Amino acid sequence: MSAGSVWARNLTVMRLCQLIAISTLVATPIKADDAVIEEATARASGQNWTFSVTLRHGDTGWDDYADGWRVVTAAGEVLGTRTLFHPHVNEQPFTRSLSGVEVPEGVTQVFIEARTNVDGWGAARHPVTLP
Repeated sequence: MSAGSVWARNLTVMRLCQLIAISTLVATPIKADDAVIEEATARASGQNWTFSVTLRHGDTGWDDYADGWRVVTAAGEVLGTRTLFHPHVNEQPFTRSLSGVEVPEGVTQVFIEARTNVDGWGAARHPVTLP
């Protein structure tokens, strides 16, 4: 095999490797950041509770934004969900409330979990002690 043939073969292998690398990057889904729960408060409102939650997320628009949060018990029972219907690109952090949440008798602590439209529910659970 001549030196020119070896060089051409190596160039072909290099191009093939580049194409594989590029196609891998394009085909690999990009994981966005979870929404961060900066603060959460609860106040009794008659027999129910009102929760106010402050979130921060790198909302980029409709393609990637924090789209909700929920109140759950330690066992994972969902007590209430606040859906966020639009991105908050220019409003970070932002606070939204949810009223009328029924908390079972004897529960003294709940958790807030946040969701994005790209990754779903985040792993973080923010504790809220009920006053």
